[in-house]
Amino acid sequence: MDIGVLALQGDFREHISALKNCGVNARPVKTKDEIVEIDALVIPGGESTTISKLAKAFDLFDLIKDRIAKGMPTYGSCAGMILVSKTILDPASGQESFGGIDIVVRRNAFGKQVDSFEADLYFEGIAGDPLRAIFIRAPWVESYSNEVKVLATVNFQGESHPVAVSQGNVLATSFHPEITGDSRVHEYFLREFCKK
Repeated sequence: MDIGVLALQGDFREHISALKNCGVNARPVKTKDEIVEIDALVIPGGESTTISKLAKAFDLFDLIKDRIAKGMPTYGSCAGMILVSKTILDPASGQESFGGIDIVVRRNAFGKQVDSFEADLYFEGIAGDPLRAIFIRAPWVESYSNEVKVLATVNFQGESHPVAVSQGNVLATSFHPEITGDSRVHEYFLREFCKK
């Protein structure tokens, strides 16, 4: 299994490190040839608007969208969740998503950078202690179709919001497991989506 991590912007290096710790071949990808060669894709956290614009500028946008639609296992974290959503509730001007999960996401739902926080989450399909989740200008799932599986929620100001979801070949989290040293979300992606 050859895992590509989209390396246009964001914390792709941390995802590569986390995946390598899981014992798989992971490498940065940012050209058409590289994206054609991979078996699965991780879209990292960062700035979703910038990643979207760069994917278009480098003529990668349609290729990635098509490969996801055709079943390539894909995991998006934070900005990656926004980019694999069907609908962005409050997109920046001209911002589009690759699609993959029938969700509506709200960008920066928990607030600005100064509002970043951590929380312990129970994640369906991951055993053991709760996951320590780090939310940095994170989105949340505003709504979702019946085909979407909610894997984790977080309580924020008295309301519960989905922060980990999946549908078909795509997994998304609004938090950053790649910076915690806990590889269980990456292991879950490999096990359930990549059939490692």
